[in-house]
Amino acid sequence: MTDAPTPQKVNLAEEFDRSGVGPVLKQLDDELIGLAPVKQRIREIAALLLVDRVRQKFGLSADAPTLHMSFTGNPGTGKTTVAQRMSEILHKLGYVRRGHLVSVTRDDLVGQYIGHTAPKTKEILKKAMGGVLFIDEAYYLYKAENERDYGQESIEILLQVMENNRDDLVVILAGYSDKMDKFFQSNPGFRSRVAHHIDFPDYQDGELLAIAEGMLAKLHYKLSPSARKALGEYIPIRRGQSHFANARSIRNAIDRARLRQANRCFAANAEIDLEALVTIEGEDIRQSRVFAQAG
Repeated sequence: MTDAPTPQKVNLAEEFDRSGVGPVLKQLDDELIGLAPVKQRIREIAALLLVDRVRQKFGLSADAPTLHMSFTGNPGTGKTTVAQRMSEILHKLGYVRRGHLVSVTRDDLVGQYIGHTAPKTKEILKKAMGGVLFIDEAYYLYKAENERDYGQESIEILLQVMENNRDDLVVILAGYSDKMDKFFQSNPGFRSRVAHHIDFPDYQDGELLAIAEGMLAKLHYKLSPSARKALGEYIPIRRGQSHFANARSIRNAIDRARLRQANRCFAANAEIDLEALVTIEGEDIRQSRVFAQAG
């Protein structure tokens, strides 16, 4: 059996089509509104990996690239969704065997007593091998103020695996930007192993309104003109209040509006048509305590 001949030229567009990455990028565009800089970085990483794979066809072999990443930004900005699509891209380009995503927090990795942390961390790593390990709020892994904290043991295991198994596992660390900066400063081992830092911006008011309409459409609901106006007023007020979490907060608002709509329909004690069943009205939005708290 002879080795395949080295090609003279390669059509990158054809290679891209064959890779199956295109539909994943389209899905990312379809399911996440906005986030243009994030989507551009994902496309750039995909292009880099595709070219790296093509280079191998020319005999330009190299060590496995470092693909560990950091996703920073506020809650509800799509970090987990992008991590899922990134795992699919890595799989289609041959950089991970399985392409699955394992999402964890500190509680999944760090034990509460001596001898508990190592088995927990190693079990999670075993599940994640061949795919992507997504560690949300990664800065909670180690609590320096607690002398009895076992997070450092988990960190040491993670760092070793990130270095020695980078051809079979990609780790994505996620969390608030400022806290992640401090985490990297106190854990330089992580910073040196993370090749791609991607910041997720907050959604703009118009984007959040479009996200709300998209969520409702998937559930076969729609906003009446008065409800759309009310939600447009609701979003900037809610943004200015505590614990705002972008698309996550909008999802909660939609769920509560649906609850009010259902109770309104039930309280009418009369026959209703399909239009009434699928329409969120202005009063379903304006009954939110967000408006009352705004004064």
